[in-house]
Amino acid sequence: MINPARIISMASAFYDSCVLFSASDLGVFAKLAELGSADAVTLSSALQLDLRGARLLLDACAALDLLKKDGDLYQNTPEGTMFLVPCSPGDLSRAIRYNRDVYPAWGKLNTLVKSGKPVEKPEAHLGLDAERTRTFVLSMHYRALAIGRAVIGELNLAGCKKLLDVGGGPGTYSVLISKAYPEIECTVLDLPDVVKIADELIRQQGCQEHVSILAGDYRTMPFPEAVDVVNFFGMFHQESPESIRSLLKKAHNALNPGGIVNIMDMMTDHTHTKPAFSALFAVNMALTTENGWVFSDEELTGWLQEAGFADCVVKPLPPPMPHSFASASKK
Repeated sequence: MINPARIISMASAFYDSCVLFSASDLGVFAKLAELGSADAVTLSSALQLDLRGARLLLDACAALDLLKKDGDLYQNTPEGTMFLVPCSPGDLSRAIRYNRDVYPAWGKLNTLVKSGKPVEKPEAHLGLDAERTRTFVLSMHYRALAIGRAVIGELNLAGCKKLLDVGGGPGTYSVLISKAYPEIECTVLDLPDVVKIADELIRQQGCQEHVSILAGDYRTMPFPEAVDVVNFFGMFHQESPESIRSLLKKAHNALNPGGIVNIMDMMTDHTHTKPAFSALFAVNMALTTENGWVFSDEELTGWLQEAGFADCVVKPLPPPMPHSFASASKK
């Protein structure tokens, strides 16, 4: 007999997300890291929450193994301590705020499918709404810190002196690269409202001597010339095929002979259905950007070759990273 459990589980999967987002935003994991363990009365008082509402949320967290409950006392699990407590070694608390912000858009998926248009203004998180833009850029910063550990090891930057980080957002990858390769000068190119926040982050990390910002629209403005590396990290999924072709050609023209282009992004196989997370992420991007989608590894290889690049290599990053990494060189 066919079991309906999987479909029922899918239909209620958003319960889990909402519990996670609320507990994180309300400071549950941070307060428990401070107290060690506490009952609902103590936590509701410390966080200024309604006791009944707090108890319901805390029990839901325990049911999802986000918290451990012993009698009336709650405490963080090892997983929560590592990933959900702010400033912990693997802190994802600020990274998941992007998921929280796009959650309302998913409720309008029917509108996207009928109209073919994003259900919110793409500019909302790229300068139109200052608070949303700041949340987005900071979320991308903390995501990049986690992903960067896997990406940096894939880079071949020996002998390189100048790197252009196109659509570099918070500049996190350039900062990580500058720390690993202090001889490289990195330039982060992105929209004015984005790089303004990136400049703050770069200075906070003491890397302003090695990482500079360049404000502008990477689709229309010329790239700086005579660079050794051009990175497109986590931004092609908001570009049309025509735009990606144009950007790769601009990168080829900007690079010195022997220069390298690196791409890190979500990718699918040729069917556009596997891996499943990438196929779902394509919907997420279409909900929030004009040309959002996820391309296949085969499509990317073809575009690189079309732009004049050689020695194209595309491979998945090690788990749990859902991204793939590609590189090619200019002959």
